[in-house]
Amino acid sequence: MKISQVGHDSRAHQVRQFAKRGGAGSRLLGWWRVRTAAAHRDTGMSTTEYAMGTIAAAAFAAVLYKVLTSGTVSKALESVIGKALDAPF
Repeated sequence: MKISQVGHDSRAHQVRQFAKRGGAGSRLLGWWRVRTAAAHRDTGMSTTEYAMGTIAAAAFAAVLYKVLTSGTVSKALESVIGKALDAPF
């Protein structure tokens, strides 16, 4: 591969080459620019999204803790572990 060819296999390069032909290609290039601009604007979660995600994760952890420490589940886990430890070799 020649040095001048490096980077010419990217999707953006393919779109630009297609757009040079005119017609639908120029519309595609416009669409491509709008999509890439939108992707750069929305690069991560905002503070409120982080807060809601943290609250949801904490609530899920609390429910999971309650389920796993309940009597029924605790006895079932002890039974499974006991059977595994007493398994004949």
